[in-house]
Amino acid sequence: MKRLAIVCSLLILGFAAVFAAPPVEISLAYPVAVDAPITAMLKGWAQDYMTQNPGVKVTLVFSGGYPDVKTAVQTAIQGGAKAPTLAVMLATDVYDLVNAKYVDSLDALVAQAPGGQAFVKDFLPAYMGNSTYKGKLWSLPFQRSAVVLYYNADLFAAAKLQPPKSWDEMGRDAQALTVDGGKTRWGIEIPTENPYWTFQPLAIGAGKNVYTDDVTVNFNAPEVIDAVQFYLDLSQKYKATPAGVQSSWGSSTQNFAAGKTAMIIHTTGSLAGILKSAQFKVGVMAVPGRKAGSLASVTGGGNLYLTAGHSPEEQKAAFAFAQFLLDPARVAQFSQATGYIPNRLSAGKTAAFKAWLDKVPQAADAVAALAAAQPELATQNLNGVKTIFNKYLQSAFNGSQSPKEAMDAAQKESDKALDDYR
Repeated sequence: MKRLAIVCSLLILGFAAVFAAPPVEISLAYPVAVDAPITAMLKGWAQDYMTQNPGVKVTLVFSGGYPDVKTAVQTAIQGGAKAPTLAVMLATDVYDLVNAKYVDSLDALVAQAPGGQAFVKDFLPAYMGNSTYKGKLWSLPFQRSAVVLYYNADLFAAAKLQPPKSWDEMGRDAQALTVDGGKTRWGIEIPTENPYWTFQPLAIGAGKNVYTDDVTVNFNAPEVIDAVQFYLDLSQKYKATPAGVQSSWGSSTQNFAAGKTAMIIHTTGSLAGILKSAQFKVGVMAVPGRKAGSLASVTGGGNLYLTAGHSPEEQKAAFAFAQFLLDPARVAQFSQATGYIPNRLSAGKTAAFKAWLDKVPQAADAVAALAAAQPELATQNLNGVKTIFNKYLQSAFNGSQSPKEAMDAAQKESDKALDDYR
């Protein structure tokens, strides 16, 4: 009887193995756009998750940047194929993604998940503004950043300069630190090949964000025109930056770390890479505004979206994986490795992150810059509006049009692009 029981048990186990449900398969599309060890970190976390959850298989799909991920999602859905279950896309893409029905709401999953409501409430309010639309939750803050001014504190000290407190001080400091007309060192670089984001702190610092809501832009407001003029002044008046559009998103961080430029306006997401490469004391602060003592910044970065067209089982598994990735300890680790600002309140309170801030004061300065930040440009028909705005910013920067001519044209064309959404 004992032998028969053993045989029966083996048969039952064999049948169970044969008829066991296949694992739920989910995928995450991620844009590799920042100099940081993110891919290795995500691969390790995905493996950890699968080890803890053997009924789920996670595949990671890495793309070049945010537009590439969005295009992949769009192409898959329009072609009748499954898009990656989760995708990190720009937080500001929410209107376009929802209107095109490329993403699904997270509300039902939040309601079903253990601790779901508390999980969502723990995200920083500054970052949740781009997560909701039409009264529903569509995405979760994932890698969120802000625009800051990086400055070479050693050069400032050697020249007996203090960190700038206004536009004029920033221009004069940049002028003083420019060497050989920029051949040896520029005073400041501002990447403007995709100019709207790095330009926004200048507009905010002049007293006006470039938009008010999802159907209202302020491109030809006097303050925005003044900000365009200040960008031109940095090269024309102060002779402290390359003239025209600066195609230098990647090279500006390298130039800064190598001492070839004294200041750059860039993302907090580059903080870890800069600190690793620079052989000098790095200063970090929000961007000085026009008035002395004023500061400005703008939020940015990507959110985690659930794409459309997946089964309830896949959706549930994807949301659980999202919660795993956004665990406070992992959020803190992610921030330490990259420079992205922690998106959850609890992450900033972890002992490890507090110790990190004590060790790396620049990280605390990056977090502090968020207090001066306003929202990134986010409108209906965002791609169309950004394309228009970027085109005319560059037209002004290159001298093809005056700041007022360019911004008047940008306003007129953008208003037309938004008419159908009003």
